[in-house]
Amino acid sequence: MTKYHFKRQIVYSLFILVFYNSCDGQVKTESVNDLKKTDTSTIGSPKLLKIQGSGLSKNVHCSLKDKQGNLWFGTTGDGVYCYDGEFFTQFTIKDGLSNNFVYSILEDNDGNIWFGTSDGISKFDGENIVPVPLETTDPNNTLTGNLDSRITIGAIMQSKNGTLWFGTNKGVYNYKENLFSAFLNNKSIVNKNGLHLTSVERMLEDRNGNIWFCSGMEGLEGISRYDGKFITNYKPNGDVWVPYLLEDKTGNIWFSGRSHGYFRYNGKTFTDFTENIGFSLIKEDKAEKICLEEKVGFGPMLEDKAGNIWFTGKMSRFGGSGGIWRYDGKSCTNFTQDGFEDYQIWSMVEDKAGNIWIGTNNTGLFRFNGKTFSEFSEKAPK
Repeated sequence: MTKYHFKRQIVYSLFILVFYNSCDGQVKTESVNDLKKTDTSTIGSPKLLKIQGSGLSKNVHCSLKDKQGNLWFGTTGDGVYCYDGEFFTQFTIKDGLSNNFVYSILEDNDGNIWFGTSDGISKFDGENIVPVPLETTDPNNTLTGNLDSRITIGAIMQSKNGTLWFGTNKGVYNYKENLFSAFLNNKSIVNKNGLHLTSVERMLEDRNGNIWFCSGMEGLEGISRYDGKFITNYKPNGDVWVPYLLEDKTGNIWFSGRSHGYFRYNGKTFTDFTENIGFSLIKEDKAEKICLEEKVGFGPMLEDKAGNIWFTGKMSRFGGSGGIWRYDGKSCTNFTQDGFEDYQIWSMVEDKAGNIWIGTNNTGLFRFNGKTFSEFSEKAPK
């Protein structure tokens, strides 16, 4: 048995001594299938069961594949789910989550899983999910108090030096030696634009060591890059709300802008991908070019094992083409099916078998195997 288990013990008979809730699929006995049938809420379910939240405003908001190959899905209302390749196990505030609204997930270098919620941070250490004390320091590293526990954690990242970064609705914080410090309190930072870095929804450290911040709806500061001293601000095409970013294997950084679709940064310039890379559809009469910008949303991106870049479509009822798009470096292909095209996509992750898991509104979860979409979420029975 590997590290993913919980303390709650279930004694079913003299033949079964102890079972632990598991997320790595390593707990196997002759009787485990029978137990799962009799107590799916504890042991797991073959589908993501919507226990607490559903509706158009409830999303499978974020996702993660951990080092063991398990998939984690954070939702806005139903807590977090772990899928071991066979069963989903759900964890909520009853299991230690700070809140059932989970906006970000990270696995750190030590294998701990961090959850950013609308009520602060929780961490799974392999045995328990526990809240993380929000103790803060000033620029002189003096303990000053605690962050408001109601702080919303929109993004989590670990930089190459091991420091954890948290993007919140109250700015960006670094976490080291169990203490938080406000990133912009560092007096050595040159911040000529007077950025506040509030409502940061995504962060990444690129291969050159630059830290990128994507501003959310409340911040509206576009894209910011920290090179170790200077913070430089960008607003390509005037976009001030940029929810997602991705660095591909060649070092290009991709962004999805709220107003202008997808664009790419090659280290020198930003290119409107939807306008200039042939990412478009041509009507039969060829009199009118329809850029994919009009067809796609502003959702997450994914680079798969083969190096393809995946984009998300705009819901068909809002004039889009729905589904997901795959760019192989030369051309783009749209994949969808009846029904799926009317979902808004919030997260994507590739599993170890190469399937793409897609989190949507209405707490929806789908798996795409390269040909067809299979739904993996359903309303829990009463």
